[in-house]
Amino acid sequence: MKIPVRDGALLSADLYRPDTAGEVPVLIRRTPYGKAGSPGGASVDGLRLVRSGYALLVQDVRGRFASGGTFEPYWNEARDGVDTVAWAVRQPWCDGSAGLFGRSYEGMAALLAAAERPPGLRAVAPHVAGSGFDEGWTRQGGALQLGFLLYWVLYDLLLDGAGLSGPELAEVAGAVDRIDELYRDPDAAADLLDRLAPYYREWLAHPTGHPYWKRAAPRDAYAEIDIPVLNLTGWYDLFLAGALENYRGIREQGVETRLVVGPWSHCVTGGTFPQRRYGLAADEQRLDVTGLHLDHFDRHLRGRPAAGPAPEPVRLFLTGTDEWRAFPDWPVPGTDAYVLHLDGRRLVAGPAPEAPGSDVIRHDPADPVPTAGGATALPGQFTGGDCGPLDQREVERRDDVLCFTGAPLTAPLTVVGDTVLTVYVTPDAAGADVTGKLVDVWPDGRAELLCDGIHRLAPQPAAPVPGATPDPDPKADTGPDPVPGAGPGPGTGGAPAPGRPTEVTVRLGAIGHVFRTGHRVRLEVAAGNTPRFDVHPRVVAHHTVHHGGAHPSHLLLPRLAGG
Repeated sequence: MKIPVRDGALLSADLYRPDTAGEVPVLIRRTPYGKAGSPGGASVDGLRLVRSGYALLVQDVRGRFASGGTFEPYWNEARDGVDTVAWAVRQPWCDGSAGLFGRSYEGMAALLAAAERPPGLRAVAPHVAGSGFDEGWTRQGGALQLGFLLYWVLYDLLLDGAGLSGPELAEVAGAVDRIDELYRDPDAAADLLDRLAPYYREWLAHPTGHPYWKRAAPRDAYAEIDIPVLNLTGWYDLFLAGALENYRGIREQGVETRLVVGPWSHCVTGGTFPQRRYGLAADEQRLDVTGLHLDHFDRHLRGRPAAGPAPEPVRLFLTGTDEWRAFPDWPVPGTDAYVLHLDGRRLVAGPAPEAPGSDVIRHDPADPVPTAGGATALPGQFTGGDCGPLDQREVERRDDVLCFTGAPLTAPLTVVGDTVLTVYVTPDAAGADVTGKLVDVWPDGRAELLCDGIHRLAPQPAAPVPGATPDPDPKADTGPDPVPGAGPGPGTGGAPAPGRPTEVTVRLGAIGHVFRTGHRVRLEVAAGNTPRFDVHPRVVAHHTVHHGGAHPSHLLLPRLAGG
């Protein structure tokens, strides 16, 4: 069927209805990935929703597959979502109530529509959804999320559903096949992207926080979302920080929200990675994600009370002990700040060491520190080969990776919340990326990655030449990249004083993890993580990492009292 929206475009949708003549509520999933697949998407059994008494409307978003109009990621999802809800609740088979759900892009599109408060919309369930299209999706810590972004545009947005054929389609297929080459030289994709995905250059041209991004920013509209929200995400999902921000921001408005976090990446949801098994309880299907949706929508669209006592708002899978735990909120109450200082190559609790120390990292853009797992969405993501809790020992053998390791634990250490690295760095004048990884070192030496982050420092301004005329535009050297993926890009951190240490905050990410007795806490510090992030700077550079003395670099872990 074709659904008209306000500007006259016709959006194509499939409707699934239960075998009843009565009016029923409708659940809506709006997708850029093709409505012809599984009607509920990758995680939800759509036909089970229908058998449970819901109509299910699955729609191709504007400009994708069978829908009319021009596709530009996210820009039209708020108003098109509102118009779709309005159309659905007016239909004679609908009882006037609707819910929105979906994974990833679909989930954030649902939140954007919810912020417009369409009549009849009573609940939403975003799954692995971000909180904005800039920080956390396009960039992180000022660095371009090249690995995900380039592959997403080429494989998910252009290879299928964009209406390409003939030479253009063959060109895209060729680019997908040589994606590793393009990660090393993103400029080689510039012409293709300018012709077929001109929005990509626009993303590079606008820094994080620019008004350009406000059309796709649930984080800017939490006060407008007044219906219950079920948030689902994973510890290794690349949009984890956004999902946690969505939970906090909406809950702070007094709106009922729930949060479920499992040991999943963006596409690995069975709880099993090539190097780590979390057990049957970790599987999305065993958890019954479809049942969680039904419970959410039954209560808020049909007014059916939950069976038994109301569940705690937050449900987390604690890795390490590999078990589900319920909590009253996020951030989890009852944690304290457990600080580990960098001391030589050790991590030590207690006061900062008095003796100063430093290490120099050499950054070589021709041989950058490679990505090894974590919250990625790279080729190989469906088998988990490039994401999640990979062993870091091979990366740690490199001489451009610094490892700081704690002593073996004499009792379990439970960490639940956002982990943060504060480190003092004297960057190269060409600029620097400062990356950090939090690692659980097992007694047998396995170094299991838990989370990681990055902070980009812009190039330092050149020293003024005596008698020279000042540049009238102090931002002249921080404009948009001339080609996709080139240079430091906008949105980088402010330039530090030349030749002097600067305090850098690297948000490593959230975890719910138990370091078991005999295990050790390890921190890795490096100057890159490629191809997850673009290479910066594009020249050989040297950075000095300081610790101790006047520069108390440290790792902050939210420790749960009582374990």
